[in-house]
Amino acid sequence: MNIDSRIAVLQRKHVSLAQAVETAQKSPSADHLRVTKMKKEKLLLKEEIFRLSSP
Repeated sequence: MNIDSRIAVLQRKHVSLAQAVETAQKSPSADHLRVTKMKKEKLLLKEEIFRLSSP
């Protein structure tokens, strides 16, 4: 898998995770630990995308 493909996969995961976080936060019975873990994973994805995108 080349770098552009890897970045595209990571970006799709990031968007999917962002939607999952938003949905979970709207739920009155949201599991705050789960939301926190998703946010951390989202941040790691963003950092990886940035790292791969940098020259």
